[in-house]
Amino acid sequence: MTLDFFKNKRIFLTGHTGFKGTWLCQILLRAGAEVTGYALEPPTIPSLFDQTKTEKDIRSINGDVRNRDALVKAVRDGKPDIVFHLAAQPLVRLSYREPAATYETNVMGTVNILEAVRLCSTVKSFVNVTTDKVYENREWHWGYRENENLCGFDPYSNSKSCSELATHSYRNCFFKESAPSISTARSGNVIGGGDYAEDRVIPDCVRAMEAGTEIVIRNPHSIRPYQHVLECLSGYLLLAQRQHDDKTIEGAYNFGPDDESCVTTGVLAGLFCDAWGQSAAWRIEGDDGPHEANFLKLDCSKAKAVLNWKPHWEIKTAVEKTIEFAKANTDNERQACIDRQIKEYFRKNDV
Repeated sequence: MTLDFFKNKRIFLTGHTGFKGTWLCQILLRAGAEVTGYALEPPTIPSLFDQTKTEKDIRSINGDVRNRDALVKAVRDGKPDIVFHLAAQPLVRLSYREPAATYETNVMGTVNILEAVRLCSTVKSFVNVTTDKVYENREWHWGYRENENLCGFDPYSNSKSCSELATHSYRNCFFKESAPSISTARSGNVIGGGDYAEDRVIPDCVRAMEAGTEIVIRNPHSIRPYQHVLECLSGYLLLAQRQHDDKTIEGAYNFGPDDESCVTTGVLAGLFCDAWGQSAAWRIEGDDGPHEANFLKLDCSKAKAVLNWKPHWEIKTAVEKTIEFAKANTDNERQACIDRQIKEYFRKNDV
């Protein structure tokens, strides 16, 4: 993959004001792409989107993916070559409190962007970003493959399973013999600078350090496939590029870390404390919260074989890069950190 591919390409991105969406905008801008974003206001205060002032460098549309007519019009007006769908209600615990809104956003939002793509003749490549939690979790000690059963447990995970199924149906019914190429991307638990979401381990760790308190971990024994945000985004970009001119490779793809980066929450918290220094420490405190999986891992053999994609930053490096950003004191320092990490990642890995 070369980022030069995206130079002057028209990109439409839903969810661009979120954590991953902002990082993707930053990469695409450096590649010389023309980016149109469609999303609600940033979901957190502070937000990476505001800190990086991304809005000034793209065409940013304030819109809800549940509004089909507005989304269809935005895509038509943007005339994109490539569409990335990242807009979602992404939190497991919030999905228990607001299940209907979660399904409305994650299922009908997907249907609406697929409709917009169906009605726009310029689109050649579409990537729907879902999650590693789409699989029916049987607590296996091996990674789930793309052909495993889709049946997420909680409303968030299940709504993303439904999003996968809707994408599969549209691909078969409306795009089987013609452009665009349609794929879904399932990534692991993403960490990185600028994630301010609630109920996520690393953001919770950073908030505890900034408040001068001890880190609290709910379930230190749960295992997740943690990865830096640049790892999965490089996969999305590579998939969008490769299928742009080769429809035969469209489908579902896992983008997760190698086995050594599938660690327990306790190990992750320990790595964070070691990298942060200053006597950082964590403790266990259960809160009788809703069901969460204990063991989850992805098999990324397909992405490695078909796309020649592979992860490059193991978990220790990912944590260190995240802390580097967290310790930046100004927006200019944060922007410089993002610039440096993007340059290092894509130069080092020759992508």
